[in-house]
Amino acid sequence: MFKILVVDDDPSFNKMLTVFLNRNQFEVISVHSSKSALEALKKNIFDLVLTDFKLPDLNGLRLIERIKAESSRLPVILMTNYKDIRTAVKSIQLGAYEFVTKPLNPSELLILVNKAIASRGKEAGVSSTSTSKAVPSASTPDYIIGQSPEAQELWQHIGRVAPTKMNVLILGESGTGKEYAARMLHEKSSRKQGPFIAIDCGALSKELAASELFGHVKGAFTGALYNKTGAFESAGAGTLFLDEIGNLTYEVQVQLLRALQERKIRRIGSDHDISVDVRIIAATNEGLKKAINQDSFRLDLYHRLNEFSLHVPALRRITEDLPTFIDHFLELSSRELDKAAPTLSEEVLEIFNDYSWPGNLRELRNIIRRSVLLCDGPLITPELLPDDIRYAQNKPDSVKTPDSQDLKTVRNSIEKETILDALAQTRYNKSKAAAVLNIDRKTLYNKIRQYGIEA
Repeated sequence: MFKILVVDDDPSFNKMLTVFLNRNQFEVISVHSSKSALEALKKNIFDLVLTDFKLPDLNGLRLIERIKAESSRLPVILMTNYKDIRTAVKSIQLGAYEFVTKPLNPSELLILVNKAIASRGKEAGVSSTSTSKAVPSASTPDYIIGQSPEAQELWQHIGRVAPTKMNVLILGESGTGKEYAARMLHEKSSRKQGPFIAIDCGALSKELAASELFGHVKGAFTGALYNKTGAFESAGAGTLFLDEIGNLTYEVQVQLLRALQERKIRRIGSDHDISVDVRIIAATNEGLKKAINQDSFRLDLYHRLNEFSLHVPALRRITEDLPTFIDHFLELSSRELDKAAPTLSEEVLEIFNDYSWPGNLRELRNIIRRSVLLCDGPLITPELLPDDIRYAQNKPDSVKTPDSQDLKTVRNSIEKETILDALAQTRYNKSKAAAVLNIDRKTLYNKIRQYGIEA
């Protein structure tokens, strides 16, 4: 496991970054000053230093100087709130591996951390056992397989397609665990010794998406102060996971299609191609076929990505697995918060069983973590739950088609259920729900009032 030193005088940011890196299988020591950082460097062997620019004693640039004087091959990434080009240039001149500005983009930071650590092995002229971060497997505490037929079918399909070279498209609502499914595909493939690089396409700006994916050369555009390696190159001999693939612009889709067809990419501003060896796993919580019909997503790219598809079921569809996931998240939360694991009262279990879980497993994990934090005894009771869960309406799937054969009644019931599903899928974002339903917002609002939907 690679070890990272985090230096930041903001306790909350320091803690957030430490937790994020821990979850991605890095060992972290965090300190709040340059003095503490230098002391930690004397007592430990680190693979990377992440330091803020503004520190209470020596600033980040001075700290880089001190670090490089002692260990020239130790990569350092400078973080700052100040988007100052002179600071960026100075940090690179002093030997920093990279310069990033806050707020940090998690996907971008993870790529950068892996690249920086990999660069150290290359500079040292040694072969590392792996230049990528460790990937959790099905036996680690971060992932658990449900026993429902849907969950077991997903696991079986992952086992069949993982060893192949096929690109995979993962479908499912937000929070269902699509990235975990992608990690499992990587872990069970012949590429597991290579890096697993995850990119949230929904978080990429229109202007920088191509640069993040394919890289750029120095001077390619304003602010391009140095050559940048894109995700395709960083994921070489490994797996590139593109989440929310439907958010890519049409122009970037064209470049992505070329990369998949020819196995070559071209950095922005460059005049030559670079061969790449990477497996693509894409994911979306939106209907790409609808986007294709609206000419916002290329049909040929869809078929390139969808050589095999997996569907990760929504939590409300696999309620028989709910007790398994509850126990799992209780254990994780108690370990994370260093507290004895409580249990759920019968009232809470009933509330959980009746809730629709629009945020799926992510929402369940967050609610349990919150409840464990607030719980001072052995039992989690309803008053520890957020009001929107305590007083939620029954799950959308509880809407049944009436026994009546009256077509209007049946149609209205089905329409109401469809609207409830769309609202749950989009976490009750009415604009997104209207897009999913292919109606305008005004029509959706009228339907919500017509059917008395609590939204």
